[in-house]
Amino acid sequence: MTAPLAFGGASVDGGLYTWVTDLAHSTPHAVDAVVSGWSDYGLALFAVLMIAAWWRARGEGGVRMARVLASPVIVVVAYAANSVLKSVVDEQRPCRTLHTVTVEACPALGDWSFPSNHAVIAAAAAVTLLLADRRIGLIAVAAAVLMGASRVWIGVHYPHDVAVGLAVGATLALLLTPLATRAAPQVDRLRSTRLRPLVSTQ
Repeated sequence: MTAPLAFGGASVDGGLYTWVTDLAHSTPHAVDAVVSGWSDYGLALFAVLMIAAWWRARGEGGVRMARVLASPVIVVVAYAANSVLKSVVDEQRPCRTLHTVTVEACPALGDWSFPSNHAVIAAAAAVTLLLADRRIGLIAVAAAVLMGASRVWIGVHYPHDVAVGLAVGATLALLLTPLATRAAPQVDRLRSTRLRPLVSTQ
């Protein structure tokens, strides 16, 4: 079996990455702490937004509810697909290749960089939510962009890792959400079962 070829991301936007990490290094610690906290734990916000979208969808039709219920499944599928892509590309983390001073400790060897899992998860969640509930989705889209930017700021990803991760997550969500819509009749049938409180306010 042929081993995957390692991808040297420094030649793509290593200079931009270094500029960002140097800026982060000269920024007050309180700012870095906030960005780092968001980068590490901000994905929880998307789970909260999914719950909020589910709550709002209970008073709507089956199509909207089907999309909301499918959103965590689509996120898991996007994460799994991206994990396979990461293992094929084999891009080393920029903090190991360029040896820059970073806000957070550099991930271990073998913890590949391209594309960013955080960006994929955030984008997939944001797009599924946008297609299900525009108001909540717009919040999620802004949060996804901030999540991607934070991954570069703390030094664990190149900008292209994040950009491609956002594109991968968004694309998979756009492709998979229409499939979820097909389940709308099944969701509507749940309204006449004991599970009615989960899908309806009636």
